[in-house]
Amino acid sequence: MLTAEERHRERMQRKKELVDRKIARATIERGVLVVNTGNGKGKSSSGFGMLARSLGHGFHCGVVQFIKGSFSTGEEAFFRRFPDEIDYHVMGEGYTWETQDKARDIEAADAAWQVAAGMLTDARYDFVLLDELNIALVKGYLDVGVVGAALAARPPQQHVVITGRGAPDRLVEQADTVTEMRVVKHAFEAGIRAQKGIEL
Repeated sequence: MLTAEERHRERMQRKKELVDRKIARATIERGVLVVNTGNGKGKSSSGFGMLARSLGHGFHCGVVQFIKGSFSTGEEAFFRRFPDEIDYHVMGEGYTWETQDKARDIEAADAAWQVAAGMLTDARYDFVLLDELNIALVKGYLDVGVVGAALAARPPQQHVVITGRGAPDRLVEQADTVTEMRVVKHAFEAGIRAQKGIEL
């Protein structure tokens, strides 16, 4: 009769064999399109985590923030310390419920897209983060067909991460990796203000 330790070792060996087979089958080498969506916290945070990881690998990176822009964030303050490695563009006018001006929001989204579209044609960019692009798409400020076509035509090795709630179905279908953040509990609902280092 096997001991608990021996049973554990057998389970882990079977798992290792399964994982090794999956790794052996993953032979494609190309840039991936990642979409972080959902109502939960962490979409942009995940994107900026991948940005930090990309910098660690010596990548040249681009960031375009579509909605945020009316207040300073910790990620902007930090990543602006790397001007030779990151082209960082804050193009938003602030959250749509703050601006209350659809024409202005559309104009800002279009200006941001022009910058983003330029990055998507430029092979110098190894990694591009399009923060809150989903919001501009779901509100109809930008055409999802135009965005999808530009993503499909980007340089083969270029990685792109798109964040924001409400990712359109077309973008979800086109993406290689999609994560949906789900709210379980949030401090704001208990009356706790947005905190530096956590939300800001």
